[in-house]
Amino acid sequence: MITWSDFPVGNYRTRCPACDRDGRDKALGVTVDDEGKGVAHCFRCNFVETNRPDRGATQRPGKAVCRPVAALKHNTLTDWGRALWGATKPLSGAALAYLEARSCVVPPKGTHLRWLPELKHPSGYVGAALVGLITHVHTREPLSLHRTWIKPNGDKADVEPARMLLKDHRKAEGVIRLWPDEHVGAVLGIAEGIESALSLAHAVEAIWSVIDAGNLTSFPVLAGVRQLFVGGDNDPAGIKAAYACGNRWAAADREARVLIPEQVGWDLNDLARAP
Repeated sequence: MITWSDFPVGNYRTRCPACDRDGRDKALGVTVDDEGKGVAHCFRCNFVETNRPDRGATQRPGKAVCRPVAALKHNTLTDWGRALWGATKPLSGAALAYLEARSCVVPPKGTHLRWLPELKHPSGYVGAALVGLITHVHTREPLSLHRTWIKPNGDKADVEPARMLLKDHRKAEGVIRLWPDEHVGAVLGIAEGIESALSLAHAVEAIWSVIDAGNLTSFPVLAGVRQLFVGGDNDPAGIKAAYACGNRWAAADREARVLIPEQVGWDLNDLARAP
């Protein structure tokens, strides 16, 4: 179930093939040693897979039983989600401080990134949060919301998880239009996370977040865009997704440039904040 060729020597966190909850889920720990021996263990469902170069891969379910991911209930943004988005405010205060502390470019007026000074987390915590509107890449239909609980110093809030999509909402084929459509001409930049995309904005004028590696892999060729900059995370899923996207655009006779930090485990925001 695990493509071991995607993992060179090292330690990684990625999605569990048994109980994957999508988004930026990284419940599976993967370790590969110098001899090519590997072990993967899910910290949520206890799925285990081992790999030996001479024997191949073996699996065991562990002590916990994995539950299948429930089918989506909402293909578009619910009335509750629309009301929440309607209550958000243009970027200011703690939201601007957070973005500036993380060396992010602040998006222009009309961005689908806003904030709330107080938003309740499922844990009960209440604090400032960025809220991104996810819309269908073609139809622009609102699909879901992406929330990030933040601190003005550039740290995420002390909650787990600090980033959340709305439960049971569709995110496939969705993007967060950090720059409005009218800013998108012949050139567009995309990256998984919001902060990574806003780091890519130091080099590219119009930027969208595609939320995760799954959406990056399938990001479609868009009419009118001749040059695509793809910001990838330096992990197996991120690298694979970035090149899959870039190769598809190149096959469609578009110019595609893939940008991935050299440091393993880094994304573009890590690179932007590096001394």
